[in-house]
Order: sequence, then C-alpha cells, then structure tokens
Amino acid sequence: MGLAKVPIVKMILVAIVAELLEEYTLLVARVLEQLLQEAPFSRRLRVHILRGLTFASGRQMPDAFAD
Repeated sequence: MGLAKVPIVKMILVAIVAELLEEYTLLVARVLEQLLQEAPFSRRLRVHILRGLTFASGRQMPDAFAD
C-alpha cells in the first residue's frame, strides 16, 4: 500500500468508528429513556432527566411538559 493511501484508510476508519459511536450513543439513550419511564420517579422529574440527555434520540419533549 502506498503512502498516499494511508491517510485515506485512516479517515475511513475514523468515519466508521464515529458512526458506530453515534449508533451506540443512540442505543444507550433509548435504554435510559425506557428505564426512566419505568422508574418510580414523578413525571416531572423523569421529564427533567430526559431533557438533560442532550444526546438522546433527537426527539423534542412535548410542550405540555415545559417548565
């Protein structure tokens, strides 16, 4: 493999790892959301915690729960 191809291979590997980390983060966020929905906390506290997860699935919480 030539020296010119090495940076391209590294960039491809970095892109693959970044994609895997993004998918893993979304999965962890979904699991946390499910755990918190079943937790014995008040609804207000659950919504507050879920809003604090800025990396969570990108969904917005309904305006009905606005502070």
